[in-house]
Amino acid sequence: MTQKLLFVCLGNICRSPAAENIMNHLIARAGISDRFICDSAGTGGWHVGAPPDRRMRAAAKERGLDFVGSARQFEAMDLREFDLILAMDRDNYRNILALDPQGKFAHKVKMMCDYCETYPDKEVPDPYYGGADGFNYVIDLLFDACRGLLKSLS
Repeated sequence: MTQKLLFVCLGNICRSPAAENIMNHLIARAGISDRFICDSAGTGGWHVGAPPDRRMRAAAKERGLDFVGSARQFEAMDLREFDLILAMDRDNYRNILALDPQGKFAHKVKMMCDYCETYPDKEVPDPYYGGADGFNYVIDLLFDACRGLLKSLS
């Protein structure tokens, strides 16, 4: 059975596409690409259609990764379509749950950092207004969380 994972941040150009691309990388490396479908979305619609942030792509390129995709906005139907929805921070988490007033899908919504194995962070910080260090940190943090997530799903 294929599991559908959705990674969600604010604008869908930094954190969530990074998580989607890192997870796809780890899944491919494990040879289990047929078992997962990964996507990402943003709770806001400002960047719809845009590729991942150039600074995030540059930080990924330094690690030999090519981040692909285009931004889209999270929709209520995503709650039904995906098996697991991973919020990058508490604001994203609350915004996702606001689209499910009856709480029918709340069990599917988790915090990304709940899967971290070594990083103590509770939220994935938004690197958008910072420098290169923030993007590098987010990639390292997301590698940790994605490894933990993959272990929990395997």
